[in-house]
Amino acid sequence: MAAEKDYGKDVEVTAGSYSGSESPTTSHPPLDPQVEKRIVRKLDMKVIPILWILYLVSFVDRGNIGNAKIQGMDKELKLEGQMFNIAVIVFNIGYVTAGIPLSIVFRKTGPKSLAVMMFLWGLTVIGQGLTKSYAGLVVCRTLEGIAEAAFVPGAAYLIGSYYKKNEFLKRYVIFFSAGIFAGAINGFLAYLFVKMDGVGGYSGWRWIFIMEGLVTVLVSFACIFFIVPFPEQSTFLAPEEKEILLARLKADGGAVEHDKLTVGRALGFFKDWKIWAAIIIYVGAEENANSIVNFQPSILKGIGYTAIEAQTHTIPVYVTAMAFSISCAVLSEYLRQRYLFAMVGFITLCIGLAVEVAQSKVAGVKYMGMFFMTSGAYLVMPLAVVWIAINVGKGYKRTVALGAIVAFGNCGAFVGSNVFLTSEAKTGYHTGFSVGMAFCCAGALASTIMYVGMRLGNKKRDEARKTLPPALDELSLEDMGEKHPDFRYSL
Repeated sequence: MAAEKDYGKDVEVTAGSYSGSESPTTSHPPLDPQVEKRIVRKLDMKVIPILWILYLVSFVDRGNIGNAKIQGMDKELKLEGQMFNIAVIVFNIGYVTAGIPLSIVFRKTGPKSLAVMMFLWGLTVIGQGLTKSYAGLVVCRTLEGIAEAAFVPGAAYLIGSYYKKNEFLKRYVIFFSAGIFAGAINGFLAYLFVKMDGVGGYSGWRWIFIMEGLVTVLVSFACIFFIVPFPEQSTFLAPEEKEILLARLKADGGAVEHDKLTVGRALGFFKDWKIWAAIIIYVGAEENANSIVNFQPSILKGIGYTAIEAQTHTIPVYVTAMAFSISCAVLSEYLRQRYLFAMVGFITLCIGLAVEVAQSKVAGVKYMGMFFMTSGAYLVMPLAVVWIAINVGKGYKRTVALGAIVAFGNCGAFVGSNVFLTSEAKTGYHTGFSVGMAFCCAGALASTIMYVGMRLGNKKRDEARKTLPPALDELSLEDMGEKHPDFRYSL
């Protein structure tokens, strides 16, 4: 017994395969596959749809500033030089600084807090439409970043708390696809709302913010009744189904039922190299994704499209990216391969960047590059989130890891928001795309390091496991999470 406990303290292990299998070897009572399928179907109907809608609204709200710019916001607020870039970057300052602490608040207060976050950021979006000054725009964007900071990591944690690790990626990518779909309809919504130009004395670009902010506030009130609690408090399953759900989650490994958090313990989580590797992977894709969200309308306008054409031409780009990311996620989950598809994403992104850096004068060629860029970036980002989540166990460490990757991962936006120089608008934003290429290569390298490191870790775990009894005393190993002897890295 003592040997087993010391083993857990001295050596980290992670959820994943043991000798090629993604199921821990510790014995658990068999569960009826048909009952499990029925429960998963219920989860798919209760957990994912409402979060998908919330993320759709969230992404529309954060991406509308790019649409507002080309509809006259820059002229009316007298945005000169890098002032627009600063208005973009302050969102990420709020997002980064508030991400981890508010993720912990989410974990303590429960999933219903997602609706409160939505209500608050909806108010800031309306404020952006009403502001009369550049300073007001900056303040509202900063507050919006703070209000949204814990939404994505909170939703990711909630999804991961209901599904086994070999079910997580597909569901999270479906959730994440709402952001891609939002990119597709953002241009269309902007096109509709800008037609309100002059109504109430407000310019068309103001109505983009006002109408989308009002929708956010209304949805926040409605959704609070549909957001599910954590599995332990769930009421939408029959008692016997809930018992089976909790049993299957525990059998999946990494369970931490009696988890407590102190400042020292939270800081200690950052000693895990896997979290930092995942952050670099995320940054490598997110820097480029941020550029797409905030500057794609300007890029398209710069290569000859009118403002309206630029808005509508973003739609096929995002629809293609959504189909690509979901298809790859399904295949990745089926093959149980994360690294392989991370590299597929980075190679796709790299192809798109290479086209843009080449600065072809043919608008159609540069437009094609946007398809590759968007598809690659939006495959890697959700994959990186799930990859780290399933490799740090459950409980507060997963909460902090998810908050860290989404918050620190958005640091790439600090760069992306400042390298698309206004002076290069007519020459193709060569600096912006070149920097994006560097971030892409760094992300691919971090993916390789993470894969090799975890593969070597699995070999070490396999050897150490041979020194322990085949059947382990589960009571003595309770709440060990990723330090459980049967945990393995998911590659």
